[in-house]
Amino acid sequence: MENNRIKYYLERSIALAEDNCQNHKGGPFGAIIVKNDEIIAECGNSVTTTIDPTAHAEVNAIREACRKLNTFDLSDCEIYASCQPCPMCLSAIYWARIPKVYYAADKNDAKDAGFDDSFIYEELEKEEDKRSIRIERLRLPSSSKPFIKWKSMTTKIEY
Repeated sequence: MENNRIKYYLERSIALAEDNCQNHKGGPFGAIIVKNDEIIAECGNSVTTTIDPTAHAEVNAIREACRKLNTFDLSDCEIYASCQPCPMCLSAIYWARIPKVYYAADKNDAKDAGFDDSFIYEELEKEEDKRSIRIERLRLPSSSKPFIKWKSMTTKIEY
């Protein structure tokens, strides 16, 4: 029964990705977030329609699920994605504390279709001064002030 449930949600994410292409909503990606066997969010990639490079299916689904559940903690949910999450989406999944990811196609399938994230993995392995994007730190006397303030707050919401 468990495999049938997983296949069902993965097939839905794939159908969502296909619909996304067919209707020119964005790239060929779909994601579904499920809690207690109930679909909380179903989203496709909307990078081109929203003019937002972070609007991947998984990120969109996380945003929608958080809004619907009124929480930033999705540790009692699962995510089903039509394709293996990219580095950004995987990071968002970690930040949302989603403990289980199921996916259908892998990064090689995505690469064959023109969605190659391997350069990001390669860039992250490099020292900051060797990366294609220039990253420079300028230490200011006030650099740590927000963190000092945060640590002293008694009314903060931990995440």
